[in-house]
Amino acid sequence: MNGQPDAEKLTQRRDELKSEIANINDMRPGSLTPRFRKCGKPNCHCSSETSHGHGPSWSLTRELHGKTITKIISSSAAVEATKQQISEFKRFRELSRELIEISDKLCDAKLETLKADAEATAKKGASKTGSKRKSQPS
Repeated sequence: MNGQPDAEKLTQRRDELKSEIANINDMRPGSLTPRFRKCGKPNCHCSSETSHGHGPSWSLTRELHGKTITKIISSSAAVEATKQQISEFKRFRELSRELIEISDKLCDAKLETLKADAEATAKKGASKTGSKRKSQPS
């Protein structure tokens, strides 16, 4: 059958995706943005027009149950770790999307196989001349 090698490739890719997902490190959704602020003191370097201000301080923003949650990430080590966690989440999301697509294709292939098997079984059981009534003794 034509679909069998494709089903084998899909199954292999599905298993690879499951393995990759199992090896994902700590992850978190959201976006990390730098923030600069001006303190308001007239003699501070941040008061000049060309200055970005003090900072950056980093904000992790994400949505949870329809509400926006913002968390301040203070240390540079925590910022780097958070960037890696966000990257891992994006990787997880992409792998999950591909896994769903592959699984959907596999399910379709299995349905086609079942349909072909049912049609083959129906053809084997059917007679070309039709059934004949056996005469019963009178």
